[in-house]
Amino acid sequence: MAATPTKLMTFAEFEKLPEPKDGRHELRNGEVAFVAPPKHRHHLIQRRLLSLLGDVAGGAGEVSFEFGYRPLPEYHYWIADVVFVSRERWDNIPLDGYFSGVPDLVVEVLSPSNTTAEIQNKKKLCLENGAREFWVVDSDHRQVEVSTPDGHALTYKSGQEIPLFFAPSSRLAVDAIFA
Repeated sequence: MAATPTKLMTFAEFEKLPEPKDGRHELRNGEVAFVAPPKHRHHLIQRRLLSLLGDVAGGAGEVSFEFGYRPLPEYHYWIADVVFVSRERWDNIPLDGYFSGVPDLVVEVLSPSNTTAEIQNKKKLCLENGAREFWVVDSDHRQVEVSTPDGHALTYKSGQEIPLFFAPSSRLAVDAIFA
């Protein structure tokens, strides 16, 4: 017997959902996913990245965390751990709307609930739709994988520094992220 196909949820339908008591919802490929609130270590890394990246962003753009965006218009609404959005794009976000498209930099801090497939899907979709870089921060191994749209990926570890495309003379020490 064939399975009955389920209808994908649109963003308009997703917007009408009530907020969960704890955590949040994301819309992933037309399916609602519940995301638990971050644990303390995860939150601390988010805050460090917000501070470290924000200190060097200057007028180039804004750094934010727990940032909602719509990588594709119809069946997606994701919340990134940390993002950088260029000044022009930030200033064009509707005050009563959502960020459409993908931030210039998307940073995902790994959580026990993340699957490899989920992170790979987010990375692929972000890099194919406008992100200049996609970072995967692994606190267990104290390293950061930086991927770019041209298919390159570099893993930065303790003692190394990550060059910042939005602040060309600046670098971010991996050790500072996990301090």
